[in-house]
Amino acid sequence: MAVSWRSWLANEGSKHLFLFFWLSLNVWLFWKTFLLYYRGLQYYYLHQMLGLGLCVSRASASVLNLNCCLVLLPMCRVLLAFLRGSQKVASRKTRRLIDKSKTFHVTCGVTICIFSVLHVAAHLVNALNFSENYNEDFLAINAAHYRGEDPRKLLFATVPGLTGVFMVLVLFLMCTASTYAIRGVLKYQTNLEEHPPGCFNPNKTLRENTTVPKAFEEPFPNHTTEPFPEDLSVPEPFVQNNFMRICSEEPKFQSHFPETWFWISGPLCLYCVERLYRYIRSNKPVTITSVISHPSNVLEVRMIKDDFEARPGQYVILHCPRVSGLESHPFTLTMCPTDTKATFGVHLKVVGDWTERFRDLLLLHSNQDTEILPIFQQRRYPKLYVDGPFGSPFEESLNYEVSLCVAGGIGVTPFASVLNTLLDGWKRYKLRRLYFIWVCRDVESFRWFADLLCMLHDKLWQENRPDYINIQLYLSQTDGIQKIIGEKYQALNSRLLIGRPRWKLLFDEIAKCNRRKTIGVFCCGPNKISKILHKLSNSSNSYGTRFEYNKESFS
Repeated sequence: MAVSWRSWLANEGSKHLFLFFWLSLNVWLFWKTFLLYYRGLQYYYLHQMLGLGLCVSRASASVLNLNCCLVLLPMCRVLLAFLRGSQKVASRKTRRLIDKSKTFHVTCGVTICIFSVLHVAAHLVNALNFSENYNEDFLAINAAHYRGEDPRKLLFATVPGLTGVFMVLVLFLMCTASTYAIRGVLKYQTNLEEHPPGCFNPNKTLRENTTVPKAFEEPFPNHTTEPFPEDLSVPEPFVQNNFMRICSEEPKFQSHFPETWFWISGPLCLYCVERLYRYIRSNKPVTITSVISHPSNVLEVRMIKDDFEARPGQYVILHCPRVSGLESHPFTLTMCPTDTKATFGVHLKVVGDWTERFRDLLLLHSNQDTEILPIFQQRRYPKLYVDGPFGSPFEESLNYEVSLCVAGGIGVTPFASVLNTLLDGWKRYKLRRLYFIWVCRDVESFRWFADLLCMLHDKLWQENRPDYINIQLYLSQTDGIQKIIGEKYQALNSRLLIGRPRWKLLFDEIAKCNRRKTIGVFCCGPNKISKILHKLSNSSNSYGTRFEYNKESFS
């Protein structure tokens, strides 16, 4: 299966280009900071004392600052949903790149972990060097109080050091970012003109047997020099090629102004403002209008909320205090409010403690999923809060001329809202042909949206557009030939196939029928199906058709 570079660039190009830019920015920032502390004259004495540990610790801190700044941005869901709207970001490639926000969040998190380890290790080396290279001539930059002082005291005997230990317990790897070695000791020299690094002060009394720490015996950096007076006796390390550096005053050092707040404060404030906005927006409970028990342990909840607007394919986060005061869960909207009706709804599969408890609160009896027909229950429902809606890749399904939607089991939910929207009117959208593939293990699962599929099918036939939607239902596990019971489901029974789709033949057929077109591929289901579709979308075909792959991912 040959890879098409045209399809690969369409699916992966923007993602890898952004990743390359981000990686280059990290490398540039690390190298720039490393050279600053390695060659900068203002850090000459500190570098002689700490060595490469200083350079690595500060360079890794710069990378940490950048990624701590970026890691919160992908979690600003309201901002992403705002940008995700077609009117806000005109380029479809940019909108598809926004859909990778969760992946970028994880990437930044992994980077923070890696460079935290490097940062911690470098500062442990710094603590050891402070003790071994203690120098009485430069007390201002010494963290140790005497030569050979136990380095553990530098980490555990100061308030900043103890806060670093606390960060170890809370954040594991990011532990010594606030230790004393960072906040109060890593200083830079401020009077370079009056005191060039390594210079000799003639006003200072020289002792006969002057000893220089080993760390300070390296050659001095190039700087303005003056001839060394013949009548002065100066230690050999301070003389090079009969020239010396004369200074007029002792070196002065100043602590760094904290930088981390500068990197983090902006995204942190943005995130906090968004969280406050989300709390205010979701503070009013919704009104549950009906609850429907579907086969195969699936529950449908229909709700109404004032001023609630959503686009097909978006999702919401449900919070029910009676189920759990701290737990919330995302669910894709299967029905969006329109101009004619304010009702919206979700389908949830009962798996796990939260959904089981939620079902028990909504239904009088939890065993009603065995009924053949959905049963409506009317009762006093518990308070339910809705946070959202938030964007997802499936909003793009209506913006392609041709779309291929593949669902596995309950993964059909994002496409249900798209089908409901088309039922209200399809002519105002760009979409002109929809391939809908739904794979389930049991035939009863198709009944979740069988009525919706039949109504959409009948509507398109009445409007003389039977080719608008191509429905294929696959029953992956069965003991014999089965069908969806009911006369009104005959249109679906003729499209019910036994077994699994032959994906390669399916892609070839779609490409042949849509030559030289761009087709949006949308998948919500098991990872195995997703990987196959992703691979096929990047493959070449002889019809000039390009497939752009999209996958559901709650951010």
